Amino acid sequence: MISRTGLYAVRAVVALAKLDQGKYAGAAFIARTVGAPENYLGKLLKVLAKEGLVESQKGLGGGFRLAREPRLITLFDIVEPLEQISRWSGCILGRNECSDEGGCAIHEQWKKVRGAYMRMLNTTTIAQLAARGEPARHGH
Repeated sequence: MISRTGLYAVRAVVALAKLDQGKYAGAAFIARTVGAPENYLGKLLKVLAKEGLVESQKGLGGGFRLAREPRLITLFDIVEPLEQISRWSGCILGRNECSDEGGCAIHEQWKKVRGAYMRMLNTTTIAQLAARGEPARHGH
């Protein structure tokens, strides 16, 4: 349910979480680590910097690092600015809005799935992901 862009961003933040305290990593290094095109990843990192999740430093020894502790960054924090998940209001069957009043045939099931998905995004931290080993590379 997370787009390729969102997955690259999550993997990049996990890679940054694994850096030694205070260290920066360049976009090229992070791109290689997560299997993403460097220019594309650089743009994603700038979006995350604007959101206050990562910080950047130019020059020798510069690059990107986390702006907050990994335990204080959730999947939702990373994915929301890129995909606006909180605005999902469409009906899975194509109605203009998904609502409890006059919902479609699968409204209740979709509501449960969406709720569980949002809870997972909001309760899963980067610290948890970083503690579980290396992410797959190149979409594998």
